[in-house]
Amino acid sequence: MKPHNSVLSGYGTNIFTVMSAMAVENNAINLGQGFPDTDGPEDIRQVAADASKEGPNQYPPMMGIPDLRKSTANHNNYFYDLGINWKTETMVTSGATEALAACIFGLIEPGDEAVMIEPLYDCYLPILRRAGGIPRMVKVEPPNWALPYDDIEAAFSKKTKLLVINSPMNPSAKVFSLDELTFIAELLKRYDAYAICDEVYEHLVYDKRKHVPLMTLPGMRDRCVRISSAGKTFSMTGWKVGYSVASPNILAAAAKAHQFLTFATPPNLQKAVAYGLNKDESYFRSISANMVLKRNRLADGLSEIGFDVMESQGTYFLAADYQPLGFKGDDVQFCTYLTREAGVSAVPFSAFYQGDEINNFIRFCYCKDDALLDAALGKLKAHLGKC
Repeated sequence: MKPHNSVLSGYGTNIFTVMSAMAVENNAINLGQGFPDTDGPEDIRQVAADASKEGPNQYPPMMGIPDLRKSTANHNNYFYDLGINWKTETMVTSGATEALAACIFGLIEPGDEAVMIEPLYDCYLPILRRAGGIPRMVKVEPPNWALPYDDIEAAFSKKTKLLVINSPMNPSAKVFSLDELTFIAELLKRYDAYAICDEVYEHLVYDKRKHVPLMTLPGMRDRCVRISSAGKTFSMTGWKVGYSVASPNILAAAAKAHQFLTFATPPNLQKAVAYGLNKDESYFRSISANMVLKRNRLADGLSEIGFDVMESQGTYFLAADYQPLGFKGDDVQFCTYLTREAGVSAVPFSAFYQGDEINNFIRFCYCKDDALLDAALGKLKAHLGKC
């Protein structure tokens, strides 16, 4: 038999699938994969149900239904004053991952270089390499996840086509500072490069921090595509509805790829997300206010058990160093131990890096019911004395 695609066949099953399957096999509490255990606001779900019943249920416009494109523009203009034109600067995709793929396929030529910041979400590199791009990696590391200015400057060159930035960042829970974003913006201008901004956790920022899109900085309006997602904003990860804003020049390139990927997204879900994005500001403020309580609940409990817990500035996640517990083994072995012996599943941090230097941290997800978090902490406390 002839070989399969050499890029994609080189990747194994992603770590989220592996750990979730292990959690099911061992009847463990899954604090690994990043999905809430609620089904999102009832009123938004009702709009989707009504729209499905009332129709239409045929192919919607490729770029998204007008209601959602208008809501996307209004949302960006209200929160970030970006002056988005819904007719020429918005696009709806089947999740943020499809938007990332469309942008990379639309902008990258074989041999182009892309700057990427580790730890990074697992889809970035396979998509880039399948497009023929060459990654130039820059690493942020615990405990403070500071952007190494010398390293990122060295990663840029005349071959750089784009940078991918995820803020708030999965899995580190880092929110890039204004100084870091300003430094990145200057590099993008110096090397005439684009930025793909994965901002799906835009409304999950804590402790009086403010999410600042790179796109709002001077000179960035026409260099950036800003991607967000109903999955994270409304706790409906299974819906896979993403929405992007960019200048017409960038968006046209991404749309050429989008038309050959999924082409369209279910119209009833689009209508419901449009309704959701039109909620008043208090709703979006409440998302982070509720989530920070869960973050504190899990972080405090893990610290009491003996983990060294890193600061979670945003997202659903927190990172924890398990070395103080005395476990002898790497992060994959520790996550396997937790799942099989303690009955709690987490994700090893090494899965988000290309090298194996950082292998003593694990990622926990706290977007869960309080009772579930307490049950997980109880299991961990009961078993970790046996390390």
